[in-house]
Order: sequence, then C-alpha cells, then structure tokens
Amino acid sequence: MFQRSFIFSSLPSRVVFGVGSLSNLPAEFNELGVERALVVCTPEQSDLAYSVARMLGDRCRDVLPGAVMHVPIEAARRARAHALDAGADCIVAVGGGSTIGLGKAIALESSIPILAIPTTYAGSEMTPIYGLTENGAKKTGRDLRVLPRTVIYDPELTVSLPARMSATSGINAIAHCVEALYAGNASPFTSMMAEEGIRYLARGLPQVVQRPGDLDARAECLYRAWLAGSVLATTSVALHHKLCHTLGGMLNLPHAETHAVGLPHATAYNASAAPQAMDGICRALEKRDAAQGLFDVAAQLDVPLSLKALGVQFADLDRVADAALTAPYPNPRPLDRAAIRVLLENAYWGRRPGTALECVSSLSGRELPPEN
Repeated sequence: MFQRSFIFSSLPSRVVFGVGSLSNLPAEFNELGVERALVVCTPEQSDLAYSVARMLGDRCRDVLPGAVMHVPIEAARRARAHALDAGADCIVAVGGGSTIGLGKAIALESSIPILAIPTTYAGSEMTPIYGLTENGAKKTGRDLRVLPRTVIYDPELTVSLPARMSATSGINAIAHCVEALYAGNASPFTSMMAEEGIRYLARGLPQVVQRPGDLDARAECLYRAWLAGSVLATTSVALHHKLCHTLGGMLNLPHAETHAVGLPHATAYNASAAPQAMDGICRALEKRDAAQGLFDVAAQLDVPLSLKALGVQFADLDRVADAALTAPYPNPRPLDRAAIRVLLENAYWGRRPGTALECVSSLSGRELPPEN
C-alpha cells in the first residue's frame, strides 16, 4: 500500500565512489576549502592512515591512531584536545564505525568538517548520528555537525577486511535497512532504498566471504551499504539498535557482531506490529518469514549466532533487559520487559526465531539449555 503522507529531507553529503577513488583525495580536500588535516584511525589501520597522510603531504598535521570501539568519552576528549593542538581544520577519518565515530566526537564540539574514507560496510559515514560511551552506558544523538561533508568509497580499501568482519559489518548495514522499514518517519523513498539494501547485501556478502578479492562483489556491497547509511540518516532506529547500544556500552561487545546476533530476534519481536515491513524483508530475502530469513543469512555467512559466543554471561541478561527499557527508542511494538527478556535469552543461545518456546528460565532466572 502506497504511503500517501510523509516527510523526507535529504542531507548534504558529497560522495565519491569507485575503484581507485582514493586517488581523488587531494582534489576533494581542496574542494572542502580546508588546509590542515588530522587523520584519525584505529591502531590496526595506522599503515593505511599514514598512506593517506602522505597523499596530503604537508597539509596533514598529524595522524592519531586512537579510535576504539563505542567511542569512550575519555578517548573523545583526548582526540578533541589533539585536534585543537594540531590546529586542524579538517578531520580525515580512515576506517570503520569506531574511527568515523571518533571523528564525529571531535566535530560535535568543534564543528571541524569530516572527510570520511570508510573501509567497512556499516554506513556510519552517511549519518548525522553519533555515540559516546561513559560509565558503561552508550548514548547516541543526532547533530548535523557530525555528518561527514565528503565520503570517498573505494572498494579496494575493503579487500584487506577479514571475511568475518566483512560479513558482520554488512549485517550491521542490513539492520539499518530493517529498522528503516518500520520507522515512524519512513517514506516511500527510504523504504525503496532499504529493501534494495537488504536484497543486494544478502546476495553480495556471501560472494565477498567466498571470494575476498572480488572487487565487483565488494563494490556492490559498498554501494548498498551507502544506501543503508543514507536511510539510517533520515529515519529512526528502534529496539534492535537500543539493544546493540546497551550491550556494547555495558559489556563492550563488538558492535557489528552484536548486530548479527540480535537482528533476527528483534525482528521477530516486532513482526506482528509491522506486517508491511516484514513483507518488504521477505521480498528482499525471497523468504516466507522475515526473522528466520535474516537468521539464515547470518548462518550462511558463518558469523557468531549467539550472545554466549560473544562472551555474554547468562547472569547479564536481566540487567540488559532493564537497561533496554531506560530511555527507549521508538518501536512499533510496545516494549514488554518479559518479552524482551525472552528475546535476549533466545539471542543468548542462538536459537532460530520461531523454533523456540518462551522458556520457563526467562521467568525463573535459571539457565536452561536450548531446545533441540
């Protein structure tokens, strides 16, 4: 059914896409009208960051390999001070969500523009959403100051990404599309992009995992990750993202892997309240059940399927359920603590949605093994 009433606002970003597009960096730096770059990255990607710095020559003031998961407030403060000391008027963020998140943390208070060079499929580079973690709680917000002004997508930069990280970051992008389909501020345009994103990421990620050097497959996935980030930027997130942010901030779980585990279960939770969104997911996956189809995508990619595999303790589930109800995100189905606790237990064991009963252990607090 056509959505006859909606609001859509596009966001101002310049995208440079294609194999070898990193060579455009000096020209894009000039296009921004900036002169002094601080290049940020994770310690693991410092070689790439220093290569980028050499492309900028004396216009790069320094390289800061200080990005870590979930952007701890302490790391953000150090990075802001570093940018100020360097006299930077541009942040060049080279890497995945952690790196781009650190760039956003700097821009949030300084308004220094960001030029993003993503190396994963998560899509954070297309959004005005930022996240900061303090005292075990990850808080997110929206501010146009953190939206990268220019994004350079070069599929060659994703080739060194391990297969498992490629797969989980791609599922992260799929999660943006899934929640965009049942967002209260969705539009026909975002829904069309979200459905296409799910369809082609689900098809392309197995090719990337099986043939890591296939640049055509990587370009397809990177293009759809761009779509996923774009729909996330102009819609809202729901219970799934709240759970991922809670688990990440509270237990320091890897963000993309947490998405891969939780997405099928959060989708099952919302299925009855968002039938049109479920229809779109089913069409994209060519499956009869949206939640089971998403679980099968993750299983095919051989990524972690359970919170237990990520190191979560069974005793953590109750406090995660409680925290998920604190400052909740808008969600199509009303939030019910008991049902969320069941969701978390199913995710803990890695059960296939629709195959597990709502376990007595969710009410008793006892750890029971999964059903056969």
